[in-house]
Amino acid sequence: MQKINFAKNAVTSEAELRDIVGSPNQYVKNKVVSVIDEQCKTFIKMSSLLFLATSNADGKCDVSPRGDRTEAVHVLNESQLLIPDRPGNKRVDSIQNILSNPHVGLIFVIPGMNELLRINGRATIVRDSEILSTWNVEEKPPLLGIGVDVEECFIHCTKAFHRSGVWDYNSWPNVEPIPKMMDIYKEHLKINGLELSK
Repeated sequence: MQKINFAKNAVTSEAELRDIVGSPNQYVKNKVVSVIDEQCKTFIKMSSLLFLATSNADGKCDVSPRGDRTEAVHVLNESQLLIPDRPGNKRVDSIQNILSNPHVGLIFVIPGMNELLRINGRATIVRDSEILSTWNVEEKPPLLGIGVDVEECFIHCTKAFHRSGVWDYNSWPNVEPIPKMMDIYKEHLKINGLELSK
């Protein structure tokens, strides 16, 4: 299939962008705060799933889901969060990105709610045992944590969840034709010249 030239007639300036989409009103412009108030604290506490966006110093991006049985993130005070990093596959893409570029974006999700909470800030990789031991699961502390100094906090538009119908069971697709994760995994290994040993 022939590649598409995305650069053809592309938007290349903010002036062009504003000509197309217009400008936000004063209420949208001013919905961003730099603290975690009590309402947002409750939202975060009720969210067992979030998405963490990072990029490295070269701009290479990554988005990683983070979840826990109860709170996925812990509010330490009105301007700081801690994301426990549980053991995984050891790729640590997000953490490696943070080492070279501390800017992060978070999206908090609560099942059944169309509203999202967004937080942007600066992250630090935490290994202080005194801090991490507070967030044990089955008596096991996280290996590391991601501490976030909050710079922006705001509620996000609900249109994406409305349009997708993600919480509407009747709109869910039949998953039978969707390839299984292990099949995708094996195929990608094969593309890279590897096969799983039996």
